[in-house]
Amino acid sequence: MTAIEIIALLALGGIAGFINVLSAGGSMLTLPLLMFLGLPPQVANGTNRVAIVLQSTTAVAGFRRLGHGNLRVSLLLAVPAVLGSLLGAWVATWVADEVFERVLIIAMVGASVFMLLPQPRINTTPLTPDRIGPVIYVALFLIGVYGGFIQVGVGALFLVVLYRLLRIDLRQVNVFKVAIILIYTVPALLIFAVNGQVRWGMGLVLAAGNIAGAFVAVRVNLSEKGAQWVKWMTLVMAAAILIRLMVY
Repeated sequence: MTAIEIIALLALGGIAGFINVLSAGGSMLTLPLLMFLGLPPQVANGTNRVAIVLQSTTAVAGFRRLGHGNLRVSLLLAVPAVLGSLLGAWVATWVADEVFERVLIIAMVGASVFMLLPQPRINTTPLTPDRIGPVIYVALFLIGVYGGFIQVGVGALFLVVLYRLLRIDLRQVNVFKVAIILIYTVPALLIFAVNGQVRWGMGLVLAAGNIAGAFVAVRVNLSEKGAQWVKWMTLVMAAAILIRLMVY
């Protein structure tokens, strides 16, 4: 890697880490960058997971240090997502590139529609296991399939399920979202690695930027103003993803 490539990975990684923790769509920046630097699509998709794992680890640790998060509930939410991600990652190692874009467009349109619906009546009390029903588990399995397949925009789908269906406040949503993403991305990354679709050097440099962005985002998320940004940032990033896919 050249100095310019390292700077680009760090800079866009920082922006992506911030966006991913607060909302969704940071991989829209990092995946094209990795491909621009010469990685094939599937290899870029696998390499990006290195940054996602370390970024999510930073966010989860940051939230826990500040007294936020529930390990038991996070694991309950993550189990169906992990099962889905194993299937999605396996499919992603051999599927045609065009399928990525079709799935992404459908997912982003659906997420945007749900986010524009009137605000649900929110329960701001801490989420407990008795509030998690079969519909939530099925939805999380399907998101896991998508997330294992392609990471771009998966945060928007978690926002829809956790905010719209579980009706927890947006600050809680982000705390659980990063925990679920961390847990399901680890096995997905292993599948890409076993298939030789990870470039660890680039992935670790990108991860350094993502970690810095995630560190800042944790602080922003826990402020009142930061929580208000989440919905609109998600909509903007979903629109940006759709525009990029339609233009290129």
